Amino acid sequence: MNLEIITPDKELYKGEASLVQLPGIDGLFEVLNNHAPLISALKAGKVKISDGQQQTRFFDINGGVVEVLENKVLVLAE
Repeated sequence: MNLEIITPDKELYKGEASLVQLPGIDGLFEVLNNHAPLISALKAGKVKISDGQQQTRFFDINGGVVEVLENKVLVLAE
């Protein structure tokens, strides 16, 4: 799936991901390929990304919103 993590200042990440773990306001949740459409508020925490090569990366965010639609994940982070 295609993932973008954007802050007001810069783009933190743009590329492919096989798994995205996000800090939702009600707890952590994961998005995989072919996930159902979703919009959710995010709280401060870490975004975990696993790509196709089994590499894992982490990004700190201070909250925001995520939209999942047709294998595209857009994180608008603070």
